[in-house]
Amino acid sequence: MIRRIYSSLASFKTLELKPGLNVLIAKKESGASDKQTRNRAGKTSLIEIVHFLTGSDVEKESLFRSKALTNASFGMAFDLGDEQLCVERSGHQKSRIHVEGASFLNGRTSLSNSEWVELLGEKMFGLHQVPEADARAPTFRSLFAYFVRRQLSGAFTTPEKQATMQQAGDYQVALLFLLGLDWKIASDWQKVRDREKTLAELKKAAGAGAFGSIVGKASDLRTQLTVAEARLTDLKSQVAAFRVLPQYAELEAEADQLTRAINDLSNANVIDAATIGDLERATQTEAPPSLADLQNIYAEAGIALPNVVIKRFDDVRSFHESVIRNRRDYLAEELDAAKQRVAAREREKLRLDERRAVVMGVLQSHGALDQFSRLRGEAGRMEATVESLRQRFEAAEQLEGTKNELEIERNRLTLRLRRDFSEQGARLSEAILAFEETSRKLYESAGSMTVEETSNGPAFQFPMQGSRSKGIKNMQIFCFDMMLMRLCARRSIGPGFLIHDSHLFDGVDGRQLISALKVGSETAQELGFQYIVTMNEDDAFKETVAGFNLADHLLPTVLTDAMEDGGLFGFRF
Repeated sequence: MIRRIYSSLASFKTLELKPGLNVLIAKKESGASDKQTRNRAGKTSLIEIVHFLTGSDVEKESLFRSKALTNASFGMAFDLGDEQLCVERSGHQKSRIHVEGASFLNGRTSLSNSEWVELLGEKMFGLHQVPEADARAPTFRSLFAYFVRRQLSGAFTTPEKQATMQQAGDYQVALLFLLGLDWKIASDWQKVRDREKTLAELKKAAGAGAFGSIVGKASDLRTQLTVAEARLTDLKSQVAAFRVLPQYAELEAEADQLTRAINDLSNANVIDAATIGDLERATQTEAPPSLADLQNIYAEAGIALPNVVIKRFDDVRSFHESVIRNRRDYLAEELDAAKQRVAAREREKLRLDERRAVVMGVLQSHGALDQFSRLRGEAGRMEATVESLRQRFEAAEQLEGTKNELEIERNRLTLRLRRDFSEQGARLSEAILAFEETSRKLYESAGSMTVEETSNGPAFQFPMQGSRSKGIKNMQIFCFDMMLMRLCARRSIGPGFLIHDSHLFDGVDGRQLISALKVGSETAQELGFQYIVTMNEDDAFKETVAGFNLADHLLPTVLTDAMEDGGLFGFRF
């Protein structure tokens, strides 16, 4: 229970609370005009103070960051486990919590807000047993908000949600935990929703055009990825086997020089081969004139030069044979010299080619440093290409194949939920009966609570006659909260107190309102928890009910907005 709520503000109206029902009344003073209301008396601010002291976030627009309150500290004396603690916090040091009386802190009195929230979760709900790795696990703040509903969060809209913006995954996890069911099923459901949201966003982006061309089709990307991976493997093998040769450039120059020398020798041999052919043909065509030709020549000469002394025929023939013989000897020598030059060049070519083979072998088995750098750079670029293709392929596969997988997962989770409801039927029945029992005490036609296994997780419904009425909707929330208090009391979890703002009773018929207060008082006494209510005086005393005197449960502190110092803080701001 909460024992006391106080502040460092001298004007603050300290609230001393007792077990069972505590009603904080906002009174309209006699003689107050119609324009003087109780909307600024501080009833809702009490709810905000309790949340402030139990680790709520303090945004820039928070009440406790306002100029009038930022330097003030607020405190609460309450029971946590078997100990009575005092916790204090201020707006200007919103991240630090001052705690007194907690022996389990081993002398520590200052905690960070996150440490305080973790401690409250452990002590009130046993959340230390929840795996920290599960990002969708129940949290203290999401659970606690069911016991102290905030009007500013829209908590009085529907029973299963403690805030208008609360997502299905959050309230499903929280309520399955509070009902003693398998909350991990709801957690897994939220993971499915998250994946579906991502899938929808990807499909939307792909349909926009530019992104679709980036992702592509899975079948095309699979081929591109396979080819790129094979190329990358080959490049990595080349890099691993590469050996750098410092003299690579010199050997490369030598190989080029040897190639040029061999080419020059080959060119020279081609010229000599032509010369040899000419010489061989000339040798074959060199022969002395025939005897008949010589006789004709001399006969003509005798006629033309009758007075000239003609050499004897045998001398002339010998002369001709000598000339031919000398010519053949010359051609033979030239032919032999050419063949020798060709043979010498072939031997030199063979020697040079053997050296070039050695050099090329070294060059092929080694490489220059710049070649190694280029090869490694190419491998790096190919690795980036492969990774890009892999991501595109995975995105394309997700786009094309995830939908069916998620449908299968939803069906599997529905079966898990149905099985859990069957195995934990006693707990579920207890919750249903607790809701119905409280409702029956308020209305002749009692409302009910149903929990259905759907493809989107557990669905909570509250059929009740006239449920479109704002007042009846609020009474559904009242019945739901009383049901939670009963279940938590049985399991020895929860804060041990329930606080209802006056907004819960907006639109509620006077008879149901006083009946609700009676039921709340009786349930709190039966189960041993504290029930705190803030109300307007004229709403509280519209009706009476037998066996219940509301005046016995009023706090001595009374709020009013009719005077400057009548509110909870003792001044207006």
